Amino acid sequence: MTGTLKVGVQMDPIQHIDIKGDSTFALMLEAQARGHELFVYDVRSLSLREGRSAVRSPRADRLTARMRPVRVQRVRGNHAVLGDERVVDVSTMDVVLMRQDPPFDMAYITATHLLEHVHDPVAGGTLVVNDPRSVRDAPEKLLVTHFPDLMPPTLISWDLQAIRDFRAEHRDIIVKPLFGNGGAGVFRLKPDDENLASLLEMFFSQSREPLMIQRYEQAVRQGDKRIILADGEPIGAVNRVPAEGEARSNMHVGGQPAQSTLTPREVEICRRIGPMLRERGLIFVGIDVIGDWLTEINVTSPTGLQEIDRFDGINSASLIWTRIERRLAVRAG
Repeated sequence: MTGTLKVGVQMDPIQHIDIKGDSTFALMLEAQARGHELFVYDVRSLSLREGRSAVRSPRADRLTARMRPVRVQRVRGNHAVLGDERVVDVSTMDVVLMRQDPPFDMAYITATHLLEHVHDPVAGGTLVVNDPRSVRDAPEKLLVTHFPDLMPPTLISWDLQAIRDFRAEHRDIIVKPLFGNGGAGVFRLKPDDENLASLLEMFFSQSREPLMIQRYEQAVRQGDKRIILADGEPIGAVNRVPAEGEARSNMHVGGQPAQSTLTPREVEICRRIGPMLRERGLIFVGIDVIGDWLTEINVTSPTGLQEIDRFDGINSASLIWTRIERRLAVRAG
């Protein structure tokens, strides 16, 4: 047994979340039901300075955040009862949930560096979920490229000719920012679309990053499936069906959730990637599958728990917390 845990939740302002769909809220409700103490803070309140940590860390540094204790309840408009803000040594938390939304930019990367000062997966210190180094090393559209046989044809490049050649080969393509999120900046270019050159000019004038180009998968019309894995094991899935006339399936741009189970191909995908996720400390992960193809491995702030629960009648947050507590128990010996 792990007993009562202190849980710090690094998230966007809790006052503005949608309690019907927010996965962080589901995780907080479950933690509270298990008797754990909850604290929330904004990533921008983190501060790192020299001076020995007050509690656990033997290193000469101290990471603090302006935290507020909180109790959560499923009451619209009154879902978070917040206590007074105070400066807290982050190493006094047993668990930190890193749940701020992307984009995966330098601010996000800096947060992972800061949290590494308290994350101690071996010696009994704070457990950060997900492991900050692994999050930093695993941008969702890049991590998937280590499983090329599971992916649709894909190109990541700055090179205009390489992009034109890929388009000539596959004709119907998807163009998207490599570090984008939520479907922002995702374009489908059909074979007769004449906007490729303008689109590339627009992207590269605004960003120094390469683009991801993928073959368009017609199977997306039947849905883009989100599968949740807890410590490398699949616990549920929800299909996201794009709206008529829309190439993107993200629910906030009109995609509709639908109940789903795993196909044999999806079971195989999870079997292949699960050991890597466990080894890297990526406890809460959402993968995206279109047809037979794995398109993303989401490790920053995956969503979909509440939709799965409504369709399947399960408590997916409980399954994730069981894995978190199991990690803590094993680490404590």
